[in-house]
Amino acid sequence: MLGSWYVRLRDRLREVIAARDSEEEGQGMVEYALILVLIAIVVIVILTVVGHRVSDVFSNVNKGLGG
Repeated sequence: MLGSWYVRLRDRLREVIAARDSEEEGQGMVEYALILVLIAIVVIVILTVVGHRVSDVFSNVNKGLGG
């Protein structure tokens, strides 16, 4: 899932860079900002999901060690 997001994002960035000209510089900056916001949201969601799983793993290891 993350791999396909990365590939789509990479391709979109290439399109934006290729299509950018001096008249559309402001629009390009807005697109970059939106892409960065999307990346931030995806990273936060992934860390939230993985964070709970990592916490569970450490709890299980601690219980297994008699802690």
